Amino acid sequence: MKVPLLDLKAQYAAIKDEVLAVTSDVYEDQHFILGPRVKRLEKEIADYCHCKNAVGVSSGTDALLISLMAAGIGPGDEVITTPYTFFATVGSIVRVGAIPVFVDIELDNYNINPEAIEEKITKRTKAIIPVHLYGQCCDMTSIMDLAKTHHLILIEDAAQAIGAEHNGQRAGSLGDLGCFSFFPSKNLGAFGDGGMVTTSSDNLNKVLKIMRAHGSSPKYFHKMLGGNFRLDALQAAIILVKLPYLDIWTASRQTNAGRYVDLFEWKGLTGLIKLPEQKNGRHIYNQFVIFVPDQRDKLKEYLYEAGIGTEIYYPIPMHLQPCFQNLESRQGDFPNAEAAAERTLALPIYPELTEKQQVYVVEKIEAFYV
Repeated sequence: MKVPLLDLKAQYAAIKDEVLAVTSDVYEDQHFILGPRVKRLEKEIADYCHCKNAVGVSSGTDALLISLMAAGIGPGDEVITTPYTFFATVGSIVRVGAIPVFVDIELDNYNINPEAIEEKITKRTKAIIPVHLYGQCCDMTSIMDLAKTHHLILIEDAAQAIGAEHNGQRAGSLGDLGCFSFFPSKNLGAFGDGGMVTTSSDNLNKVLKIMRAHGSSPKYFHKMLGGNFRLDALQAAIILVKLPYLDIWTASRQTNAGRYVDLFEWKGLTGLIKLPEQKNGRHIYNQFVIFVPDQRDKLKEYLYEAGIGTEIYYPIPMHLQPCFQNLESRQGDFPNAEAAAERTLALPIYPELTEKQQVYVVEKIEAFYV
């Protein structure tokens, strides 16, 4: 049996006719960048995320970058974040000249430890970027209180978390700015790069829209420095087709996650493998990540040979990346992030995954340990 890590072809087959119709419309009207489709998507994403405003941008990475720029974060400013994340989180901080300050994660959900943030706040701290990793929100109550008390900008990296909730509040509505990715592998994926920034601030909304078009307002008159961060109409059209299905797909992911838990418990594997924990509200399961205390890499290879796709997110934490050596972090500084990098493995969790496939995955993991 073949069980890919992700099967985008299965999703496309179910919506193919709708996608071909809207893309044909884009080709016919020849309006490819921004325009009415992007404006409509911005309204629908803002509504979905329970925010006042949303601004379509060129990628999730650019959503982070433009958010930092719009918030006035620059050289010498410190931004607190996690070392266990995709590169774009930390890369965007460095690109604006700011200094990333790392706080270790909690191993039960792989998100930043809110109790360890305050001790890292200094006079130079200007922002906090919590990352809602794998589709589950951080403990935002504590983080929001810290940001308010210390007058810090709060930017949510919600690239993997559209629709996730903390205490009934949607990801992207909890901070000053929320950053989303429409990379094809995301729960709500485009057919290329795309992103969105949410905010309930009218002023930030205005600045973001100016900055995404090279800082010009009106055209050719530049009051600020921006970039080419515009969202393509073609990607907006595709996401508009997918958005009505998002909650259905999320429910399927949640069902699959629950089935994995039942299967691992039934097979008596929970003493050998630590399963992801659901905390703080709605988990959308962008990934289903298990903690493998022993022989993670051998298990990955064994599953590959059995036709099962897996992935390691992320093999090297940010504080140990060669390009960040100037930050002077060392092995052992963030032990939980390092443990996650060395011992976690993502299993298939996509909505179209069948019960038969999941049984096969867990049986093969059982066979590895027998």
